[in-house]
This record gives sequence, C-alpha cells and structure tokens, in this order.
Amino acid sequence: MTKKVVVNIRQLTKERNISLRELSRLSDVRHAALSELSNGKRENISFSHIERIAEALDIKDIREIINLVDTHDS
Repeated sequence: MTKKVVVNIRQLTKERNISLRELSRLSDVRHAALSELSNGKRENISFSHIERIAEALDIKDIREIINLVDTHDS
C-alpha cells in the first residue's frame, strides 16, 4: 500500500459555496491550476498556493486543504 497526497479543492469550494473562479480571485492562484487540482489532473501544489488558499478561505488547519490517503496498488 502506498500513500498519496490529495488536495481537497472541490470539497472546499462546495462546502463554502464558491466557484473555482471566485477562489482563484480570492487566493490569486490561477484558475487553471485550481481546476487541475480539483479534477486530480495536477499532482503537485506549492506551499505558497496552500498558504494563499488557506488565507482566502480563512483556514487554520492545513489538513482541510490536503490529506494523505492510502492507495491500493494494482
């Protein structure tokens, strides 16, 4: 079993009832980058993006943004 970091952009925007475009505006993170993270098409995220998303959404705990989950190798 391996571990994978998951970015919870889709969950965060849904819980806060805001669009990716609005999150992009609030966080100054490119919409395309947020979209790729939301759809699982991007495998990395910079610390500065995490910080800006946290600030934009008033998040105090980084675990609201990212999770470490177990994956099952096939």
